[in-house]
Amino acid sequence: MKRIVLTGGGTAGHVTPNIALLPRLRELGYDVHYIGTYDGIERDLIETLGIPYHGISSGKLRRYFSLRNFTDPIRILKGFKEARSLMKVLNPAIVFSKGGFVTVPVVYAAKSRKIPVIIHESDMTPGLANKLAIRTAAKICCNFPETVGLLPEKKAILTGSPIRQELLSGNKINAQNFLSFTGDKPVILVAGGSLGAVSVNEAVRSALPELLKTYQVVHLCGKGKLDKALEGTTGYAQFEYIKEELKDIFALADLVVSRAGANAICELLALRKPNLLIPLPAKSSRGDQLLNAASFEHQGFSMVLNEDDMTTSVLVERINCLYEKRQDFIQNMQNSGQQNSIDAIIDLIEDLHL
Repeated sequence: MKRIVLTGGGTAGHVTPNIALLPRLRELGYDVHYIGTYDGIERDLIETLGIPYHGISSGKLRRYFSLRNFTDPIRILKGFKEARSLMKVLNPAIVFSKGGFVTVPVVYAAKSRKIPVIIHESDMTPGLANKLAIRTAAKICCNFPETVGLLPEKKAILTGSPIRQELLSGNKINAQNFLSFTGDKPVILVAGGSLGAVSVNEAVRSALPELLKTYQVVHLCGKGKLDKALEGTTGYAQFEYIKEELKDIFALADLVVSRAGANAICELLALRKPNLLIPLPAKSSRGDQLLNAASFEHQGFSMVLNEDDMTTSVLVERINCLYEKRQDFIQNMQNSGQQNSIDAIIDLIEDLHL
């Protein structure tokens, strides 16, 4: 049996593209194993799917001063030793890496065993973990045409991001029943990412009295970020994270308010959902979400609101404007010619495996 190791972790965005590949990999007879951190979000997401999960030590690579910069290299070295032992035991034919700091020791361990690695970079510019891993890769998949020129020649392949196919088969009625929503008001889905977005959460909750006059709101607010004071509010439903019901909620949503993580916006494109992107600002990131959002805005797929410009009144105004112009955004997304990313990546895996 062919064996493949998938790796990626830290956020759901580093895991869900791997999950999207699973049905095809299983169809083709691959024995799939997953390497992630000991107790990251990826562990819960993968183990529920019945995939053998192997946890390793992981440290964060920072561009700023932190006392943990002195201890995390020890964790990374430990992770490399653990990953190398796993590569020896599992002996996979190939490794597919989605990114996140846990993947660095995995791809270097694969290189030490002469196991080919495919890396997927979702953002416009490679993150630090992928920058460190790029030289070990046989191929590098990416989402944006602009990214190809930033990667080593002959390694870069424009594939787009794998989208979980079940997201395309949601049922609106199931979502209405699950949320106890009515059919007489449009629905806004607010998604701040698997870890949540405090500023987005606060702005949406401040705007609720005005928004609920016109809309119903589903709020995915992140782990530990529920607001108990809002429990039982008519037309408002909040969750830390949604898994099984997400496809139905997407089907029901008329608009989406989201951060601009690459995987999230690629899902919105595939689902043709009019969206307002609130990218993570440069002061809190390396600026990748700003670039992602600018690209989607330029292509007519998204409306963008920078966090520094966000107030309650501006947020409500932008949402109302998006709803009025929603058909224009849907049309632009329908004309985008979304690539079949899963087939493109599976073809690369099969080519390297052979």
